[in-house]
Amino acid sequence: MPTRNPDIAITPEPVLPERQTLEWHEGDMPYSQEFGDHFYCREDGRLECGHVFLAGNGLPERWRKSGLFTIGELGFGTGLNFCETWRQWKQTRDHGAKLHFVSFERFPMRADDIDRALAHWREIEPERLALCARWPDDPKGRIDIDFSDGMHLTVICGTAFETLRNALERFDAWYFDGFAPRRNPDMWSQELMRLAHDKSVDGGTFATYAAAGFVRRNLQAAGFAVERRPGYGNKREMLCGVKSTSGVAD
Repeated sequence: MPTRNPDIAITPEPVLPERQTLEWHEGDMPYSQEFGDHFYCREDGRLECGHVFLAGNGLPERWRKSGLFTIGELGFGTGLNFCETWRQWKQTRDHGAKLHFVSFERFPMRADDIDRALAHWREIEPERLALCARWPDDPKGRIDIDFSDGMHLTVICGTAFETLRNALERFDAWYFDGFAPRRNPDMWSQELMRLAHDKSVDGGTFATYAAAGFVRRNLQAAGFAVERRPGYGNKREMLCGVKSTSGVAD
């Protein structure tokens, strides 16, 4: 593992979040025993991230039009989405632009598990090494890591509804990436989707691999206009959309 870098600010919370019990499938694919689900798709989680979360939110094109762009994510997990987003950010950002990646995570993983989960993607090796070098040994509270290329990572540990309700940021785009809706329905509740909608800027967008009917209905009820698109790999559909007062579906 890389040597820890002290360039990190941590605001502690009184209660340490629980740790998930991990199994490792096919050598380096983490599986949560608590949720009965893998952390990313078994075909290629990095490519799915690009297809669903970046393309679904019109990225990287949109962040090139903004001095500061803020992405919100429900479920940091292994940090795969962050690393792939950061990789594309470095390739496409304009001089002086800033990207704030804010993720809400109930069960933060330890650095050695993050490193193991991401190690087989050579494309994100620099991002993986930099993230693991700066990740705290005891992740909890609010974790803020400022990288040198205009990227700032914030991971807020705790239950999604409480931590998002207290967040001061306003979000340009959302990655909804909790465990499968049938395994983790609270992460896809109408209340949480409405809170994400209310914390979004005008014209803010979302994207998710999930296409279950109750997820789509909860997003619409929250105020998002929802569009179905082809999913990645063997997933027939995904959802994306924009903040709207009507929530009209495609």
